[in-house]
Amino acid sequence: MDPFAPRVTRAAVWDGAGVKLQKVEVPDLKNGDTLVRVRLATVCGSDLHTVSGRRHAPCPSVLGHEAVGEVVALGDHNQLRVGDRVVWSVTVACGQCDRCSSGRTAKCQTVRKVGHEPFDGDWALSGAYAEHIVLPRGIAIVRVPDTMPDAVAAPAACATATVMATLEAAGDIAGRRVLICGAGMLGLTAAAACAAAGARVRVSDIERSRLDLVDGFGGTPDSGGPVDTAIDFSGSSEAIIGALARLDVGGVLVLAGSVMPGPSVPMNPESVVRKWLTITGVHNYEPRHLAQAVEFLGETRDVYPWAGLVSEPVQLDDLASALEPAPAGKLRASVAP
Repeated sequence: MDPFAPRVTRAAVWDGAGVKLQKVEVPDLKNGDTLVRVRLATVCGSDLHTVSGRRHAPCPSVLGHEAVGEVVALGDHNQLRVGDRVVWSVTVACGQCDRCSSGRTAKCQTVRKVGHEPFDGDWALSGAYAEHIVLPRGIAIVRVPDTMPDAVAAPAACATATVMATLEAAGDIAGRRVLICGAGMLGLTAAAACAAAGARVRVSDIERSRLDLVDGFGGTPDSGGPVDTAIDFSGSSEAIIGALARLDVGGVLVLAGSVMPGPSVPMNPESVVRKWLTITGVHNYEPRHLAQAVEFLGETRDVYPWAGLVSEPVQLDDLASALEPAPAGKLRASVAP
């Protein structure tokens, strides 16, 4: 490891009651490992669910999985360079199991996840709410263009890459009527991506303040009527039932927001058959989707106001104040460790 790399760093450790800053020894890097200084981490909704008790997560742990950083040290057999500004995937795959071999590395039999690992395990610096994070071999890492601000790049690692996976699942949407359920970070990103692909985009949400942002991202607030494609990021059974009922012949429903237990959704098999419907789910994403996310954000940096969705960062010492719903007009709080 680079002799000038830090030997000790600080991390905000979630202990079930709050976050406490701790000094953490930086481990020796193994083959393929990368040590990154975190420049900016955005606060994903799943972390808010964790700290509010709605979502189970290892405890204690270092949370945070949407971030951009700078490479400061490399293990052997690493293709990156010190100084590269990068984003990285949420999942770490073995690359050898049957799921990895079939192209579903996000569902690897031994998958590990950034910001979701126990602090007292063998990967303490696994989350982005820290000054440094260790990225192990098996994680996808993508370089970020110098022209892309940190506030635009950070959400690529979760929100934008997940959207790229949902669009792939939806198929060709050019000229199609697309309904996006949920106008959070994922929903607005999907609206922009669908509009860029030539779709006619409508967006639904129960919060009027979020719908006020839709026009700036290529969509219009939903006004009802049949659709060809529906993508749900809300996780609301009611929204899913409504979207399914509105699908026209040959319609596609992509579910991406149902990541916690909820009420079952009734389905009429005859309607699915006669209308030739497709229903599919997306959870996490593949390395290609992260690369597509960075490319898409780069191409649309001056088209959509991405940076305006992220609030001004707080320091790591003030992380607790960022683990709250984002301020009005923003969809992501952020921290600059």
